[in-house]
Amino acid sequence: MDGQIEADQCCSDTASVTISDFSDEILLNVLTYVPSHDLVTNVSRVCRKLRTLCLDKSLTAHIHLHKEYTATDEAVKHLLRELSSNIQTLNVSGCYWLAGSTLDQVTRCKSMVQLDLSGCRVTPARLSRLLSSLQCLRSLALDVGPGFDLQQLSAEGKAALARLHELKQTLLTPSYGVVPCCSALRSLRLYLEASEGWQEAGGCAQLMVGQSSVPHYQNLRWFSARLAPGEVNRTLLALYLAVFSMRVPEGLTGLVLFVPGLAPPRPVAVTALTESMASSSGSKVRALQLPRTWLDGTVLGRVLAHGCPAYLNLSRCSAPGFNPLHVLLAAGRDLSPLRGLNLRGCGRGSLPESCSKGEEEMDAESVKALTDSCPHLTHLNLSATHYHHNSPAGQDGHLCGALGRLAHLRSLALPVCALAQRPPAAAHVTDSSTHLSSESLLLGLKKNRRIGVPTYQPEVVGGQGGEREEAATSCVRSMLKGCLHLVELELIGASFLSAMPRNEPAIRKDPAACPWACQVGDSQLAALGNLRFLRKLTLAHLPGVLKGTGLLQLVQGCKDLQVLSLANLGSLKTVNYTQALMEALKHCTQLRELRLEQPYFNGNAAFFEALSSCRCLHRLCLVSRHGTFLPTAVVNFMQSCAEVIMCHMFMGGTLVACKTLQKTLLDRGRHSGSSASILPYPLPPLLLHQPSPCPPSLHP
Repeated sequence: MDGQIEADQCCSDTASVTISDFSDEILLNVLTYVPSHDLVTNVSRVCRKLRTLCLDKSLTAHIHLHKEYTATDEAVKHLLRELSSNIQTLNVSGCYWLAGSTLDQVTRCKSMVQLDLSGCRVTPARLSRLLSSLQCLRSLALDVGPGFDLQQLSAEGKAALARLHELKQTLLTPSYGVVPCCSALRSLRLYLEASEGWQEAGGCAQLMVGQSSVPHYQNLRWFSARLAPGEVNRTLLALYLAVFSMRVPEGLTGLVLFVPGLAPPRPVAVTALTESMASSSGSKVRALQLPRTWLDGTVLGRVLAHGCPAYLNLSRCSAPGFNPLHVLLAAGRDLSPLRGLNLRGCGRGSLPESCSKGEEEMDAESVKALTDSCPHLTHLNLSATHYHHNSPAGQDGHLCGALGRLAHLRSLALPVCALAQRPPAAAHVTDSSTHLSSESLLLGLKKNRRIGVPTYQPEVVGGQGGEREEAATSCVRSMLKGCLHLVELELIGASFLSAMPRNEPAIRKDPAACPWACQVGDSQLAALGNLRFLRKLTLAHLPGVLKGTGLLQLVQGCKDLQVLSLANLGSLKTVNYTQALMEALKHCTQLRELRLEQPYFNGNAAFFEALSSCRCLHRLCLVSRHGTFLPTAVVNFMQSCAEVIMCHMFMGGTLVACKTLQKTLLDRGRHSGSSASILPYPLPPLLLHQPSPCPPSLHP
């Protein structure tokens, strides 16, 4: 650039407002939405004013590169060289494409306090160099893979680990990782993701030899472990928990354990931990989550006796004689500190009529009492239960009216039937307008009227049709009146089972929908368009959605929608909302992630052409039993949407067609100079990746 461009010349000469007209506070707020590497490599070169603002400490002290797939090695190296003296926290989690030489540049950041290397390959030698250079480091996140040997760390590296206060460790192999060297830990977060192959090789047996490698947690305040499915991870968790049976930390305020599927018997150490949490003096419990078979009324009551946690996960913990919601309300404690509550699958046990066996009915009265006791709730999950409103007074007493009092709510998960205003119409009710007497000569010749949900007609604004629509959506509007700032919303049928679940085996039989859920259709979806701040939306198992016109109005109102997940809308035999979906996609200008699960879906050229309108799309997942796709349309879509870095397609088709499409995308990636990341499947459906750095899969 020849010469300096003054601030008042950054915009066009014809513009009435220039950059110099905005205050620094406004510009700094705008620049917070720009990726850090773009600030240094591009924005700072525009003009002097922006160059000065890009070096402001509010922008350079905390560098977040997670999911920044455009951050190349050269850009990150330049960023670390320019801002090395200012960086205090650096997050490069998921940036697995970064070379080791790029990570070596982190040693320049002498003032760094927090470093997240999750997803990056870090050898013991490189970790030693990083730790020996970062003397101020107090928080570390890393992956421990096969071949990692703690003994290869240098003395300086081990000394740096001894100063850590926080550690997040993802174990891809049975190992203690770097925990034995971290004697001053206050927070330990474990992600156990070892494969089953290590169980056959006896990988956990090596950890049971001698207690010298077992760490002691005398200063620990937070312990969490999230397990991937598999017996090897359960064994690994048992080894970590065994340490607590020897010495229980005093003042543990957070205990979060997630074990998918059937949990093993409750270890003795867990009882000791919960007793320590309850008896700790001078500290309040921040979070509690245990597998459902490990939590009972005694354990929960003991913790609540000393104060209410800010986060409680009681998912599917209800059992005969134990209702966690009743225990929570009967504890006699102040519940106002509660911010996040997960009551998924927690009902009062009595099964609603005509619902599937084993499903729970929501204890609505207790939930309404909860909304009065917890006015500051920000996260609430009430899914996997049924709520059937039987009050003849209409909106009065409806659950949605109680939820509307939670003004601070930001994320909400509900069963679909919770939005139903009235009971489903009985099949035997006679229509007086088409009544045929027994004496009529036409009896038996007239076609029976189909019973179902009427198609939503948005053009009907007055008269009887408008009154019916207003009555059907009155409960939804009462909820939205107080929860206008919802950012995340999930409406999932109580009996919904994904064709590709994450932690459970796939079940091919589709369960029957709740009859009350059939009353929720396009008119209710259209009403959700008033959620102007909505960023993430999940709709699953809504049989009342027919043409999808409500979905179109929803996305027109929620203009900043970034994540959209749709599953089993309308009939499972035919897809009737394709046209409305394609129209809706044209309005999703900010959409980053899309997941669509629908049997018999046709991924034709028109669908992928409409999907090409989502220029910001990063991740796509299509799941369709008996579905079809047009390979040429997929190729054209991947070419037009350059930002897409993941495309998962679990659909029908032959193995030859899937392999051919995979090879086509691979060849085009090589021609453009980008590296391909492909995970082949032995049988269709096939997993396809855009030939560029890819993030973790979009889990169903």
